[in-house]
Amino acid sequence: MANFSKSNVPQFSVDVYQNEYLPEGGREVNAIVTVTSTGGGTSGRTALSGASSSPSHVPGGTPGAAVVIMVDCSGSMDYPSTKMRNARDATAAAIDTLRDGVAFAVVAGTHVATEVYPGNGRLAVADPATRALAKEALRRLSAGGGTAIGTWLRLADRLLGSAEAGPSGREGIRHGILLTDGRNEHESPEDLRAALDACAGRFTCDARGVGTDWEVKEVTGIASALLGTADIVADPSGLAADFTRMMEDAMGKEVADVALRLWTPVGAEITFVKQVAPSVEDLTGRRTEAGPRAGDYPTGSWGDESRDYHVSVRVPQAAVGQEMLAARVSLILPDPSGGAPQALSQGLVRAVWTDDMAASTSINPQVAHYTGQAELAQVIQQGLDARKSGNFDGATAKLGRAVQLAAASGNADTAKLLSKVVDVVDAATGTVRLKAKVAEADEMTLETRSTKTVRVKK
Repeated sequence: MANFSKSNVPQFSVDVYQNEYLPEGGREVNAIVTVTSTGGGTSGRTALSGASSSPSHVPGGTPGAAVVIMVDCSGSMDYPSTKMRNARDATAAAIDTLRDGVAFAVVAGTHVATEVYPGNGRLAVADPATRALAKEALRRLSAGGGTAIGTWLRLADRLLGSAEAGPSGREGIRHGILLTDGRNEHESPEDLRAALDACAGRFTCDARGVGTDWEVKEVTGIASALLGTADIVADPSGLAADFTRMMEDAMGKEVADVALRLWTPVGAEITFVKQVAPSVEDLTGRRTEAGPRAGDYPTGSWGDESRDYHVSVRVPQAAVGQEMLAARVSLILPDPSGGAPQALSQGLVRAVWTDDMAASTSINPQVAHYTGQAELAQVIQQGLDARKSGNFDGATAKLGRAVQLAAASGNADTAKLLSKVVDVVDAATGTVRLKAKVAEADEMTLETRSTKTVRVKK
């Protein structure tokens, strides 16, 4: 495994944005928690924001990294025949992007999972020789058979589980890249869900659908369960560029298994926790208990990047003039030997009761912005579902609201995608007409990217 100097190790900071003032008897406290990691990886794709709290170095040097690329080789990959060639080229491009010293493997996925390289249930270590051998092995990839994605994920999990820990003894980055062009027709939804449950927390996975014959909710569900990204590559000729970007981001990750730990005092409870930037991901149901009145929410692997989380806390009623700590937010790195985890950084969420109506009714701009972004993702999904089921009035209302929210928040990318599904009459009021004809790729792109958000303008 590659060894890296401590200069590559990121620092974490936590910043809390909220209106801490509540009216007498008020119980709901909302805060946006910005977590920023700097000075580590090379991804740097997300703009950094927020004034820094006291940052903390991650201990003990950078862990090793391991990546498994899962390529759909089902029969449909031969239609058109260029699709399989594009998939081979994309996998070769991803292999070229691996850093020396990273452990890797390639898996061919059909109704069974087959190791393409290096084989024998092990990982190769990237260097010029192994990269050349892996690309030679890709020539043996051919299309034929069905699709059972759960078997691909379980094989990736076994392979990644064989990777060594990093030089510090900490768990290394364990990452999957999964490409599919069709629906998961050769295993039950329950089998795929069981595979995802078994793999969750063991590795992260980016999922891509190529063409337009795959199921958006399957691909986004895989990425969501495994804390990765999902996207559509409608034209297979775009695969190589997309795979290169994915691998560059994976190579930029430096710290695995970071958790957001929320502690609440007696009488207070967490209502929900959502990642709201760079995309919406509800983490509420993923809580694991972490001692008295504390719970951990997984955030996956980090490089140079910044993410925002919306934390909502229900506190006991109190009289005017009282104040309390509503929640303590810590960033936690587990100890692989089972000892006490290390707190990387922390922030505080407060509640202060006041009779100043202006103070208690003011909505923090970050909270308002991300509440709108979460609603935007929801109404796009509801609108597209209504459209598919033939409820055109419902679809028009929901997608109109989406256009209104996208315009108000400056989410130009989503607004552009919406304009391919509806004719916008007035963006400010959300007045739209459904287009009579919509290209399948445009509708699938909107659905796949509906959870992508823009950050609040500082």
